[in-house]
Amino acid sequence: MSNFLAIDQGTTSSRAIVFNSQLNVITDSQQEYSLSYPNDGWVEADPANILNTVRETVSNVLKKENFITACGITNQRESTVVWSRETGEPIYPAIIWQDRRTHMFCKELKDSGHEKMVRQKTGLVIDPYFSATKIKWILDNVDGARELADYGKLMFGTIDSYLIYKLTKEKEHYTDVTNASRTMLFNINDMKWDKDLLDLFDIPLSMMPKVQSCDAHFGTLDIDNKNISIKGVIGDQQAALVGQNCFNYGDMKSTYGTGCFLMVNTKENIITLDEGLLTTIGYQFNNEISYAIEGSIYSCGNIIQWLRDKMKFFSNAKDSESFLNSDGNSKNVHFLPAFNGLGAPYWNSDIRGGFYGITQDSDNSDLITAAFKSICYQTRDITDLLMKNNIKINSLLVDGGMTANKTFCQLLSNTLQENISKPENIESTALGACIVSQIAEGVSIEDLKPKLENIYKPDLSSEFFYNSDYLSWKEYIQRTISTIKQ
Repeated sequence: MSNFLAIDQGTTSSRAIVFNSQLNVITDSQQEYSLSYPNDGWVEADPANILNTVRETVSNVLKKENFITACGITNQRESTVVWSRETGEPIYPAIIWQDRRTHMFCKELKDSGHEKMVRQKTGLVIDPYFSATKIKWILDNVDGARELADYGKLMFGTIDSYLIYKLTKEKEHYTDVTNASRTMLFNINDMKWDKDLLDLFDIPLSMMPKVQSCDAHFGTLDIDNKNISIKGVIGDQQAALVGQNCFNYGDMKSTYGTGCFLMVNTKENIITLDEGLLTTIGYQFNNEISYAIEGSIYSCGNIIQWLRDKMKFFSNAKDSESFLNSDGNSKNVHFLPAFNGLGAPYWNSDIRGGFYGITQDSDNSDLITAAFKSICYQTRDITDLLMKNNIKINSLLVDGGMTANKTFCQLLSNTLQENISKPENIESTALGACIVSQIAEGVSIEDLKPKLENIYKPDLSSEFFYNSDYLSWKEYIQRTISTIKQ
């Protein structure tokens, strides 16, 4: 029996999981690491900490399961590392995808009329979220970086590239098509780094990793004197798409981790919507590309962390469920989930979070329920846009740590007035990395079916309440945005 190692490098933790060929978990290990916030809207991490958590979690699982057929890597996307080609050391902390420091530069690009060109080439909107402006900021603000880059002495990578480089003893500089498609530098039409975009952001081509299909060979992982082939790399949200077996047109998944990311498979069709949703690469297997439409929500699980760690409303994330009003009634209290601005469909970097409608009668349960509903309402923003644009949806599958909360899943079903399916293994990103490595080993997609655990059905009698409450929440959002513009 073959075993497969999945490295799942996320925004706040790293996991290593060993699956068998039937997609059952054999053993796993997880370690958290801290982010830093040196200025308003800045989010950074020490690349060494990220690397060490990966090394240690992999080492932990290899002590329990020695025989591994292949390794798949999935990772937080867009987060940016720039390092020296000579020393292999980063020249600046990793700038995390949530970071908003380049929002003024993005505004300048939009005002200069570059949005249309960027959208046509990449499927993305101009936003600090993506890697390009992060790279430019490092080159422009780290002493000597621009000169080093011009002389070909710097290397760039999203987290997958940095891990591959380090875990192969600095032999390989690769990324896959899904991570490349999130940089705002990769042309998803002709599948290569785009000269016009590199020139726009003043980034030398010499910095960029070689781009490969998700199921390619990316080198040999070397940890604890064990050599394991890296056969499969894929961005975390695309990994969840694969992990949920969304291989048909109209298959849709929504992952509730640090952020929330809804993605629908459009197969070979590049569909561009003009209302705040992104076009991206879903995956590439056997040189066949499937595209996807994505709605990116910045704040999700980090809201729950904030309620726990900063507000002290509960001591354990699992305890949050006991505070939720199962009927969704938060007594007209609403939460604006904008710690780092708002993603789809608003794409507003300036807005910040807050509660609205608090009275003396409001209690912890109302605030917590309002926060959870804000996640549901952001999901509805996206599904409503898909329906408005006649995007056929087959089903909605959910995953990620938050879906362990059954009341949240029911609130989500009630909000959308749709059935929601949840897999037995809610860590679909890691499962997706495992599946990609199995595909690379020649396993057929048809043989890789995850097991469904539960289907949530909407309370049809609650439709009026949720429609009314959602519209009230949207009014609060729009009023806040209007105030900022004034």
